Amino acid sequence: MPASPYYDPEVRVAIEAVDSLGTIDANTLADARAARHTLYESRQFSDKVTRVNVVAPGLPGQPEVRLRVHRRADTSGLQPCIFWIHGGGYILGHPLQDDDRFELWCQQHDVAGVSIDYRLAPEHPYPAALDDCYAGLDWVVRHGAAFGIDGAKVGIGGASAGAGLAAGLALRARDQGGPRIDYQLLLYPMIDDTRNTVSASWDVPIWNPASNAFGWGAYLGALAGGNTIPSYAAASRAVDLTGLPPTFLMVGSLDGFVDENLEFAKRLNHAGVPVDLHLYPGGPHGFDGFVPGTALAQRARKETGDWLASQLACRS
Repeated sequence: MPASPYYDPEVRVAIEAVDSLGTIDANTLADARAARHTLYESRQFSDKVTRVNVVAPGLPGQPEVRLRVHRRADTSGLQPCIFWIHGGGYILGHPLQDDDRFELWCQQHDVAGVSIDYRLAPEHPYPAALDDCYAGLDWVVRHGAAFGIDGAKVGIGGASAGAGLAAGLALRARDQGGPRIDYQLLLYPMIDDTRNTVSASWDVPIWNPASNAFGWGAYLGALAGGNTIPSYAAASRAVDLTGLPPTFLMVGSLDGFVDENLEFAKRLNHAGVPVDLHLYPGGPHGFDGFVPGTALAQRARKETGDWLASQLACRS
């Protein structure tokens, strides 16, 4: 192993030219949230995709959940749907950050998208975010037809912590007889709270070990550091991965999550789950979103979109 893992040169230059998240901790969290939210709200999109905000019931005893439904403006009838969970280390983020994703996917793939505004830690530790996602997915399957969604054709996905929530959601839906899920699309999922892998210790350019420790501690709350962490909170702890839906998993080789992601993909494969694994050389965490103009990011985005298209085609 070299002293420093490979860093794609074009990605390095591009990353160094954009604003860095730095280390996220209790002192920087509020400012980081505000800065990212301002960025999301400032972006402009075409009128080719409609975006409707919906309030749906939460689980019994839980607050309502806010969802954002994306559809191609000129479409009619029911469409398959991907239920999307934003990233942000369980402590940051907003569904607006994925408007650009659905600006593209709704037009390219004739698919509807639903993004969820789940509760964030540390104000709302586990299982609040997962409860919100479960309630949101259930609403999409049961009531999405009112918004042009075919509830019998729903996949899930997310990035980073959102992918971690998606992985936990798939496990919970399987075990509790919940909504049927066609596939899961996991972009560099945050799934291992132990942080004991080699890559978890790397001083990576995005989402460093200190941020990772803070994110997990905030999300797990009183459970953090214990031996009773549920697999729904940290999917790498799941003993049984059988019966999960076909899975796309992508990660950069310079991502602090790369070891846990490769191990998870291996275990999915051993469990008989169709898994399509993509490892991008020299890509740090979130490279496809932070520096989308680079060749590596464009390749990752294309291959992600191609896999989504293949899943939609086999269920048309």
